[in-house]
Amino acid sequence: MQRVTIAQVAERAGVSTATVSRVLSGRGPVSAGVQRKVRRAAEDLGYQVNSIARALRNSRTDTVGMVVPSISNPFFTSLVESVEHALGREGKELFLCDARSDPEIEARRLATLVARSVDGIIVSPSHGTLSGAAVQETADRLPLVQLDRFVGGTSTDWVGVDDVAAMRQVMDHLHAGGARSAAFVGSLLTNSSTEQRFAGFRRRAEELGIAVDPGHLLLGDYSVDWGETAAARLFAAGGTPPDAVVCADDLIALGVTRACRAHGVDVPGRVQVTGYDNIEFARLSEPALTTVDQPRERIAAEAVRLLAAAAAAGGSGGGGGEGRGPSAHIALVPSLVVRDSTRAGA
Repeated sequence: MQRVTIAQVAERAGVSTATVSRVLSGRGPVSAGVQRKVRRAAEDLGYQVNSIARALRNSRTDTVGMVVPSISNPFFTSLVESVEHALGREGKELFLCDARSDPEIEARRLATLVARSVDGIIVSPSHGTLSGAAVQETADRLPLVQLDRFVGGTSTDWVGVDDVAAMRQVMDHLHAGGARSAAFVGSLLTNSSTEQRFAGFRRRAEELGIAVDPGHLLLGDYSVDWGETAAARLFAAGGTPPDAVVCADDLIALGVTRACRAHGVDVPGRVQVTGYDNIEFARLSEPALTTVDQPRERIAAEAVRLLAAAAAAGGSGGGGGEGRGPSAHIALVPSLVVRDSTRAGA
């Protein structure tokens, strides 16, 4: 079946091909009556714009690539959805890639997106140092924005939340609920999210006088299984369990609360538990999780805005190109969602 041509649309509408082009591209003055006639003809014939030809004419594809550490993590799934909605409002499409938490796979995904001539890339780096070379190399070739996680020492824009401020909210709430000792359960310190949350936890615990046993700092990965394993270690250690367990994400927290039930530890009566990200399962767990809510829609909107600004400035690298100032670093303030896994303050 042959593709319908612009000439056929023009013949059907009784106008010139130039007029059809102006109507379909939205460029140039055309009366409302002629616009209706052309669009009706195009619809009747099933005409579709040749996106490849349009990309060659406009030097853009209206596509944006996105690379996330793990699409199986519900937080990144919802973040991708928010970015797709933000791009849709700008008339752009999203190409999504899963790095599988592997910097080498991530580097290949970035190279593939560049080869496909996307207009820009949004990436949440999987590793705080090993992702650096590929992120910077990509940023040197086209606009790139890091979101949620970031690699230091790169000349790119970044948008996410203030993890240290979030941990301050968490620790203040736990302290008000009676916690005088706490454990931290997170992933290995290989990404900025865990590093910042861990640092915020330790800093605020010291300021509030909350005791932190070195054996209660447990680092593994972002998973329910690790949360269960870590909690089992806390309760089987033979010592006194902490008053609170602060988790670096909701998946870990879900595992911790599950292990608490298995060991007969009351939450929040004996141990308070907090998560991070406010994924959908957090409110459905038993008990419902107190967690940090990241403003995903705002994060996505800022990332798309920064990417557009970099493209408009003609700069590759989201801050490294000519005509652009220093890279933007936008840390939004998250909010604490208090549910049943913690106690209210006196």
